[in-house]
Formats: sequence, C-alpha cells, structure tokens
Amino acid sequence: MEKKVPYSEFGYKVFYKIRPALKKLLKINVVGLENIPLTGGCILAANHRSHLDPPVLNIISPRPIIFLAKKELFEVPILGWIIKKAGAIPVKRDNRDLSTIKKAISLLKEGYVIGIFPEGTRARPGEFRKPQPGVGYLIEKAKVPVIPILVEGTDKILPVKSKFPKLFKYNIDVIIGKPINFEGISSYEHVAEKVMHEIKKLKEVKRDG
Repeated sequence: MEKKVPYSEFGYKVFYKIRPALKKLLKINVVGLENIPLTGGCILAANHRSHLDPPVLNIISPRPIIFLAKKELFEVPILGWIIKKAGAIPVKRDNRDLSTIKKAISLLKEGYVIGIFPEGTRARPGEFRKPQPGVGYLIEKAKVPVIPILVEGTDKILPVKSKFPKLFKYNIDVIIGKPINFEGISSYEHVAEKVMHEIKKLKEVKRDG
C-alpha cells in the first residue's frame, strides 16, 4: 500500500507551478539554498515577523515544508483550510504539547521537512523574541539536522494587523545557514537559545553580501 503524504499532493503540484511567478511578485532574494538537504528529515528554523513567512519559505524551498502552526490559525476562514491542505500541524499554547511533538518527530523519521518559528509568535519589525523552550525539546528529541533561516522584509509587505500585502515596494531576503551543531548543550532552553543565536548571526551574512 502506497504511503499517504501528510499534505495535498495536488495542491503542492499547483503551487510549484506558480512558485516562479510568486518569487518574482514578492521580489524574493535567497542566499544559501544549498544548505537545505534534498533528502531525509530536517528542521527549518526561522525568525517570524509576518504571516507571509511560511508561504515565502515554501516558495524558495526545494521540498515541501510542514509547519507547526498555532491552533487558533486553523479556525481562521480560508487560511485554516489552506494550512490544513499544506499539512500544517496545530500547536497548543502549551510549550510542550507532547502530541504535536510526537507527530513532528514521526514525520521527521519518515523523511519530511518540518518548519518551526522558535519565537512562537510574530516579533516587532527588526526585532527578535525570546525562543520558546519547547522548541529545544523538539530538537533534542528529533535528532535531525536543524537549518537556521533569517527572513527579512515580510513584515514590511504584510505587517501585523494588515489585511492586504503592500506589493512591489519592498524586497524579501531569505538567508539560509548551515546545519547547527548542538554538541555540549545541556538543556532544552539552551538548545532553543542556540537556534535563535544562529538565526541572528545570519544578519552578518546579509550585511557582507
């Protein structure tokens, strides 16, 4: 019996056909795409400033990304339907939602890509929030490559509380780092902090570029 994928295959086929147009429309620049593994389970960990972040990451990723998303988003008309079709996993407010973590780990073992936002919610423009310790718990248990990603510009195109994107005015920069080494880190909190530290460091890559 053929294994059923956790997202709409038809939806992703359509999405992949229009990705080049979406990338041009949103003026997305990408650095470090080669750092995303083409096979095997891995976690993509990015900063979060806009509801535009998940689709932008799926636009540039060579593989479908299954995001962990706040449970409340699944109740939003249209958006809730879209993220369900994309295979998103609902996350409760509890940092250590064990059922969510078990599902994410199971998908990682099956070779899928899981996308997370360590801050847990959107940060203010140009800022970073403190990472959630539950992120460290997931990473520690999953034991797969974790790829740090910096996304900048999405908060200008679709700011918090904005209903419509401000297209054509701004660029979006996506900087993808190399897998993080967690050797010697002793606690979930420190693992989460390490992830955010590596994401912030990618600002230097952008500046040098």
